[in-house]
Amino acid sequence: MFIPLHDDNPIRHIARPYVTWALILATCVVYVLGVTEGGSQALASFAIVPVELIRMGVWGGPARGIYDTVAVPERYTVLSYMFLHADVLHLAGNMLFLWVFGDNVEDHFGHLRFLGFYLCCGVAGGISHALMLPGSDAPLIGASGAVAGVITAYVVMFPRVRVWVLVMRAIPLRITAAWALGAWIASQFAMLALPYIVKGIDLGPVSWWAHIGGILAGGVLVFVLPPPRAVSE
Repeated sequence: MFIPLHDDNPIRHIARPYVTWALILATCVVYVLGVTEGGSQALASFAIVPVELIRMGVWGGPARGIYDTVAVPERYTVLSYMFLHADVLHLAGNMLFLWVFGDNVEDHFGHLRFLGFYLCCGVAGGISHALMLPGSDAPLIGASGAVAGVITAYVVMFPRVRVWVLVMRAIPLRITAAWALGAWIASQFAMLALPYIVKGIDLGPVSWWAHIGGILAGGVLVFVLPPPRAVSE
């Protein structure tokens, strides 16, 4: 839809967005480990497999499914899955959104609250995917659910901030976050409705339910989690 480039929204209350940087670094390191010889097969054990998570529950042990090369209890996969990515474009897309918008959300919440916020949104995205597709044995990976929560929090807190985006990968535009990110959020719900409108359409391997779970979690948590200080836009 668009590629975020930069926002006109400096941080005001923290010296540096250390948690945002650490999350990006950790996710990139995990990806590099995953592309090493044999690494991708091992890391598949840390993905969410809905049929296994539903069967074992959050308190159960490892399901030892067909993709598991490491015995990982299923409850841990709701955290670990968000640090895994299928390819470099999948990784770059999520990390770019986190880079552009995560620092201001971290500035609003503070370091520890932001870390908790990010992880909770990712967990909500993974569980939403599993609940809506309980019979699926396809592994779910990616930070999209967590990043969707960050995007939602950003547009709630900073709707009038101007954002530079690249539309259709070619056209640079400077528009408000309300338009850019609001359109992105709306498009996630539209993609879920599309199969009911256009019969037989293939939406590809994207987990729209993980996005929706992250969006809903972010929309709730941005009002529930108190910021450590008042923030003006």
